[in-house]
Amino acid sequence: MTTLLTEALILRNVDFGESDRILHLLTPETGRITVIAKGARRSKKRFPGTLDLFNHLDVQIERRRPTSMARLEAARLRATLHEIRTDPRRFALGCYLLELLDRLAPEGGARLDHRRLFDFALGVLRLIDLQAPDLRMRVLLEIRALDALGIGPELSLCVRCGEALADEPAGAIHFHVAEGGPCCRRCIPEDPQLLPVHRGTLRALERSRALAPEQLGRLALGGGALDEARALVTRFLRFHVGLDLRSVAFLDQQWTAPDASRSMAGQDRP
Repeated sequence: MTTLLTEALILRNVDFGESDRILHLLTPETGRITVIAKGARRSKKRFPGTLDLFNHLDVQIERRRPTSMARLEAARLRATLHEIRTDPRRFALGCYLLELLDRLAPEGGARLDHRRLFDFALGVLRLIDLQAPDLRMRVLLEIRALDALGIGPELSLCVRCGEALADEPAGAIHFHVAEGGPCCRRCIPEDPQLLPVHRGTLRALERSRALAPEQLGRLALGGGALDEARALVTRFLRFHVGLDLRSVAFLDQQWTAPDASRSMAGQDRP
């Protein structure tokens, strides 16, 4: 039996049987890991107020056999995020990013990659808790999430010949959704997956990659550039992720809802 002591974020929790709970955790040691918390719904002493989304935990995980589900033996609360639980847009964006990580985060692999992904997830949730998100933040965080998962789009080089786009004429660049990046004018194919996007939009998205999450508010991205960026990210996610995330509809609704200040108390699960 192997004991793992590590930090963790809860990506998803599901009631199981009469008293147990199955959790998908993100840790800096293992990436995504599925565990069962025996008796979590029956005992108020074993996991007191810890097994909710948007909690930063210290956990003890026991792995008995490679073929069996790991067991969560203990969880201690390091910190909890309050504002993200009560504001609809923060809650919706947080749930969306957790679901994206739950679907795409790897199990196993290089520890440095796990550490980088965990630090990204924790940092972004803290940012959303501190700063009410707008549509620009959503798009930029989607790009950063894809980068952290290792599947982000190419933004500065032609995906076919590898040439920089700096010498391209002003106007629209053709972004090849299926190949995951822009094409220079010499490599433009006749393909329905091409998406027109201005070079300034690609430059802004590329610059955002060099900024810490808390610095994203400094980036100028509005008007038509924001519309282009949103279309690019939406099409890229739809093609390359290939999944229908349950939280997307709720997230989209928050930018059209007439009253975005209603309480979200009690909604701790996506």
